[in-house]
Amino acid sequence: MRSKLLATLALSAPAHAMLRFSCSQLVVDRIDPLVQPGAAPSSHLHQIVGGNSFNASMDPNIELPESSTCTSCTFTEDFSNYWTAVLYFRARNGTYKRVPTFANQYLEPANGGITVYYIPPYDNKTPVTAFQKGFRMLVGSSTKRTDTKDDEAQQLSFRCWDKNFGGDIGAPGTGKDTKYLPNKPCPGGIRANHFFPTCWDGKNLDSPDHKSHVAYAKGGFASNGPCPDSHPVKIPQILYEVAWDTREFNNPDEWPEDGSQPFMFSFGDATGYGTHADYLFGWKGDALQRAMDAFCGVNCLELKTQSTHAANRCTIKPKVNEPIDEWLTELPGRMPVTWS
Repeated sequence: MRSKLLATLALSAPAHAMLRFSCSQLVVDRIDPLVQPGAAPSSHLHQIVGGNSFNASMDPNIELPESSTCTSCTFTEDFSNYWTAVLYFRARNGTYKRVPTFANQYLEPANGGITVYYIPPYDNKTPVTAFQKGFRMLVGSSTKRTDTKDDEAQQLSFRCWDKNFGGDIGAPGTGKDTKYLPNKPCPGGIRANHFFPTCWDGKNLDSPDHKSHVAYAKGGFASNGPCPDSHPVKIPQILYEVAWDTREFNNPDEWPEDGSQPFMFSFGDATGYGTHADYLFGWKGDALQRAMDAFCGVNCLELKTQSTHAANRCTIKPKVNEPIDEWLTELPGRMPVTWS
């Protein structure tokens, strides 16, 4: 098992240079402090992990490590918040059921959630600047329904797993990974991959679109290339992997009669091109900088950890009281479904 892990990680970056950890589900709620600050409910449903100070507003001046009492992530100095939209299954009779998440490969059983990576440059030598208090960013767009083939679109993909995480072993976004939601049953579930930009303008902690203050490196996948002159500061590559447990929904008799795929995100996207992810930085002190300077990997002696059991206990109650888990006749927020 250990040799398989090292071989898998080595395909995308040296194993010791990939800070990889699980974050259990903190809450599933219809709030979005980045795109719709203060709104409760926001337009669509999200799954959130990280520090338990998460709320509908998230004032950037507040120190998350001081305002949180626990984190649902492995490293106890990480009170950041990470979130994505929720995936739903639509049955042949037109009703909807929320798709749960499950523990990713090589990680202890977590209460759903997200697998998070912080990846320094692949040469393991180039220094990176950790994020600062109040830093936040967004990757992807909920309005996309086609492949725009830009830098951002290349960093968002899906993997259709065979049983027991089988199938392609390459890095996320390679091999048979698709930009659209898989159009066939996936025996082992679906993994969604979200790579964030690796370059910062060095000045702004946020921007009106939550994207313009960061940029992707030039001429290369992930964090390989140099930063553009407009965004000269190298920052850690953040990657979210979300393991959607679609296994209970693989009965072809429940899929649409025309054979089209039945999954859609909570904002009504049945294509997958609209997948997106949000990030609010909240590491304590210089913990993340120390980890990046040490080129920490799966095991990081620079950071304090907690058990998965302890992380699973860190939860909060939803701000919006509405049904989300039973079979529904429409998506939460009455979001319309679009296929193009």
